[in-house]
This record gives sequence, structure tokens and C-alpha cells, in this order.
Amino acid sequence: MRELSEFDKNLAAIRGATTSINNSKHEIEIAVSELIEELITRNKLSSENILSITFTTTKDLDACFPASIARKCNNLDSVAFLDCQQMYVPNDIKYCIRLMAIVILPNDIKPKHPYLRGASNLRPDRC
Repeated sequence: MRELSEFDKNLAAIRGATTSINNSKHEIEIAVSELIEELITRNKLSSENILSITFTTTKDLDACFPASIARKCNNLDSVAFLDCQQMYVPNDIKYCIRLMAIVILPNDIKPKHPYLRGASNLRPDRC
């Protein structure tokens, strides 16, 4: 087994989610901006420590791409983004935006996963 480098020790995958009020570009922008802000604030991240973010949305959200919004938030234009549609499951939360961010955390921080708005029901242990 290989030994972990200092870089490996601080590498983390952080999950999070939120909901939009409806399928409008404006409401999705508000929800994504809020989610990105919470991700950064809770984990004391700088833009250069965010390596990539994958977004998924439920099939009822198609007014815009979350990545296009996130790219404009907090100087994240050099982050690798990907948008995907979440697998359809009956009775899933409506208008849900999920993310998984690959980041380099500060040494003294443990990952804090932001689950906001209606998505707080997904992981009440992490809100």
C-alpha cells in the first residue's frame, strides 16, 4: 500500500444539495449561488482549492445549467464542472440540485456537507 502524501491527506469529496422554488433560470441561479456560498464558507475554501464540481438535477429542472451559474460565483472560472441529470426515482424531492465537489481542505477542517432548503430532508444529519 502506498503512503499518503500531504496532498492526499487534504483531498476530500464533499456532497451537498438544495432545491429551487421552480424551474426558472432566476430561481435556479439563487439556489446554486446559495449552495456554492455555503460549500465555500462551511469548508473555509478558496477558489484555487476547488478542483471540480459535478452537479445533478432532477428531471423537472431544465431552465439552465447549474455549472454555468457556479462558474460565475466566487471566481470559480478555473474549476472543472459537469452537469448531469439525476437518476429518476418516483417521489424524489422536486426541483433538487445536488453536487459533489472534489476539494483540497485546509489542514484543520473536516468536510461539512451543505444540505439546504427542501434538500435538508435528504441528510438531516448534515444540515
